Amino acid sequence: MNRVAVLGAGSWGTSLAIVLAENGHDTLLWSHRKEQANEINIQHTNAKYLPSTILPDSLKATSDIAEVVEHAGIIVMAVPTKGIRETCQKMLQTLNKKVLFVHVSKGIEPDSLMRISEIMREEIPAKFIEDIVVLSGPSHAEEVVQHHPTTVASACENIASAERIQDLFMNQYFRVYTNEDVVGVEIGGALKNVIALAAGAVDGLGFGDNAKAALITRGLAEISRLGVKLGANPLTFAGLAGMGDLIVTCTSVHSRNWRAGNMLGKGLSLDEILEQMGMVVEGVRTTQAAHQLAAKYDVSMPISEALYGVLFEGKDPHKVVKELMLREKTQELDATYE
Repeated sequence: MNRVAVLGAGSWGTSLAIVLAENGHDTLLWSHRKEQANEINIQHTNAKYLPSTILPDSLKATSDIAEVVEHAGIIVMAVPTKGIRETCQKMLQTLNKKVLFVHVSKGIEPDSLMRISEIMREEIPAKFIEDIVVLSGPSHAEEVVQHHPTTVASACENIASAERIQDLFMNQYFRVYTNEDVVGVEIGGALKNVIALAAGAVDGLGFGDNAKAALITRGLAEISRLGVKLGANPLTFAGLAGMGDLIVTCTSVHSRNWRAGNMLGKGLSLDEILEQMGMVVEGVRTTQAAHQLAAKYDVSMPISEALYGVLFEGKDPHKVVKELMLREKTQELDATYE
């Protein structure tokens, strides 16, 4: 039995805490809201994020981050990308030991253009980091809590650390593969949210399966191009954190990014969408980061650039689709990693 803490009591953090508790680990879930922690402890529910789900009696919650730090030798970071720095800083107020960190967030920080593991290493002194593992793949919380078969990748340059996290989470409904390509797994997990926003917009505009299939396929080419430029293994993008996560996020009503994109295609403004969603839509900030990365590394990312124009420059979605279709002719395969 391991003593594990999960920081972030949203749908994904809670579902992973359930997996850990059901695997027999001493699991503590941290929420920044005391009333949410009380609900989990007393009612064994998290109604806002996972309605109709009864949490295991053994799963405990707290709003005291010092209690979390004291409790755990393994800490799972499940807060949104924009909250990573603040959460790390809160931990550091009482952190006095080496911890094996796992992060499950999927985003890239605009301006700094850092991946999540890079942000964590910048904020947390090396003397407190045993290792940082990335857990990513096609995995909707709503299906994990129903014990639907789910597969993800555990990525770390130190394969032994990846294997420890594989053993921690793996069970009869939650299968974990290991991967040493941290860059590829983080880039795939982050940028699929951008393409999922675009896929939702395609549906919102009323286009059909042809358009969505094209968008997913060419979206994967964009993700691969950038990832390889940043040092990723191209094969990673044919795996769970690449193609797998892209498919599930672009095609499922469980996907916040797809739902947000769908509203965008139907004519709602970004402010209206975010107000209606009431939850973090990681793809919005990551679209800003993708726009900056494409410029910095001179990588062709036409779909991401088109979405940036719609979200942040007020461009008309119908006009943007026409512009994408009428771009200069090119070959399919030769363009993949240029």
